[in-house]
Amino acid sequence: MTSLPVHAQLNIVTTTGMIADLTKNIGGKHVKVTALMGTGVDPHLYKATQGDLRRLVKADIILYNGLNLEGKLQAIFEKMAHKKPVFAISAHIPKAELMYHDNTPDPHIWFDVALWQKAGVRILEILKTQDPTHQADYERNASAYFTQLQQLDQWVTTEVQRIPESRRILITAHDAFGYFGQAYQIKVLGLQGMSTASEFGLQDIKQLKDTIVQHRVQAVFVESSLSPRFIEAVVKGVEAEGTPLKIGGELYSDAMGLTDTPAGTYIGMVKHNVNTIVSALK
Repeated sequence: MTSLPVHAQLNIVTTTGMIADLTKNIGGKHVKVTALMGTGVDPHLYKATQGDLRRLVKADIILYNGLNLEGKLQAIFEKMAHKKPVFAISAHIPKAELMYHDNTPDPHIWFDVALWQKAGVRILEILKTQDPTHQADYERNASAYFTQLQQLDQWVTTEVQRIPESRRILITAHDAFGYFGQAYQIKVLGLQGMSTASEFGLQDIKQLKDTIVQHRVQAVFVESSLSPRFIEAVVKGVEAEGTPLKIGGELYSDAMGLTDTPAGTYIGMVKHNVNTIVSALK
């Protein structure tokens, strides 16, 4: 592993906006953070551009989610790890706290706010190790931000409980909200699997329609990083059978909102999602 050059700021490249936001809050003035994937980008299918590769080569530190979220970039990161500090921020989360589907780990750890704080602890450790000069600042920034995350976690719990228990069914295009469902006691169903690369067929659509009718689900949700057409097809199919169903709104799943909007931060994204879900289902 090569040692870091002495810069005014650490040049850190992350994959997702969620990791970038977490890193900025902990790193503060000592880091310059660039996310490869912007709003509306699907990390499951993302392919690195020439510009991305140049950014990665110039980076002092590379941070990615891991757990196969960035499937097509994994090999690049493993190769670069021989030459510079490259870290999967999920690497130190205990296996018992991860969710699995068919022995495959669910990568969407940011939807459990308490679990996301553990990813933040990992980033704090990385920054302190790579830049020990500013260790006290990193610890102070992390402590302040982790307090905000703890408050957010409590707020989400309280808000979801406003939905009557029988109506706590969250249906989206792909199964990204498993950790959210587990942490905040809401049943989650997706038309596709954990990865948007997974395929689904008519039987999957039929099962989803049957569940909606059986449980009298009021609303389903589209996602900002995926085409709404599959969920729109489900709505039309259910309505054709005489059951009213609406699209409850757009959720941010694998990417945050636009920069300089409330949903352009992790906390703002979570609040947008929860407000949208609660408003449509309660």
